[in-house]
Amino acid sequence: MADNMDRENAQDFVLISVVLCTHNHAERLVRTLEDLGRVEAPSSPWEILAIDNASTDATAQLLADTAWRPSGVPVRVVREERLGLSNARNCAIREARGRYLLFFDDDETPVSGWLVAFEKAMLDHDPDALGGRISVLFEHGERPAWLQDELMGFLGNLDHGEDRWLTDPATPFYGGNFAVRNDVFSKAGDFDADLGRMGEVNIGGEDTEFYRRLVARNFRVRWVSRAIINHRIRADKLKRSYFLELHYRQGQTEGSRKRGAGKRLPPGYLFGQLARATGKALRQRFSLGSNHSLRLEMNAVYFLGYIQGWIAR
Repeated sequence: MADNMDRENAQDFVLISVVLCTHNHAERLVRTLEDLGRVEAPSSPWEILAIDNASTDATAQLLADTAWRPSGVPVRVVREERLGLSNARNCAIREARGRYLLFFDDDETPVSGWLVAFEKAMLDHDPDALGGRISVLFEHGERPAWLQDELMGFLGNLDHGEDRWLTDPATPFYGGNFAVRNDVFSKAGDFDADLGRMGEVNIGGEDTEFYRRLVARNFRVRWVSRAIINHRIRADKLKRSYFLELHYRQGQTEGSRKRGAGKRLPPGYLFGQLARATGKALRQRFSLGSNHSLRLEMNAVYFLGYIQGWIAR
């Protein structure tokens, strides 16, 4: 009886659920699916779990097509009507059959050995979570002159060097290329549904908040340097306003949470921080030009959003 149960469990075992959450990105999704179908398959069983997050474009048809699907790999498509990346990822937690959930985004291209690198780290170290390198790949044009190196992290660029354990909560950790062992969620909780992209509104921060939660509770997080994904960025559509909006909305969220049940009038020091940040941004822009001032402008709009979020809560 025990041998039969072991064989049955072995037949049902899935090491990795590759999770792709998508919302109204049909144009970008075409290449993502094609590239996913070309990755080197791991030796362990794996599946693909696509979460259609309330899409209204051609996403459902693309996911239903079988042409892109790797031969012999189970593929499931689940629709999540509650808009929001965190909602979609939380849906995947409920649906995934794998020991590990490996998340990546609908505008990314994994390198050939991506899955194999994660598989090796999972089998060798049995970590609670893993993160991999993200490189930015510009399409349809060149990198804009105003996009300084210090801003690349906001496009997901991430490289922590050689393989190691991550223990510092301040270490950047992005949701475009990371895995979590399935049973961790029952202990650490789901993704915060108030954070993360919601349709066209990009609040962000859900990945960082979840990573910090893991580190605070002493979960083992492994960095896998050879598990590489390319984040495809359309240079012709890249605008300064994206970075400014991202920081403004982050400020709104944090200001609202910080106030809690406190007084509606923000503390006076916040206005001082806003004034100083605005002054630094203006001085940088006038002295070095607009190609060198965006990072400081982002700081200024963050404080503006923080104050607005505090008042509007």
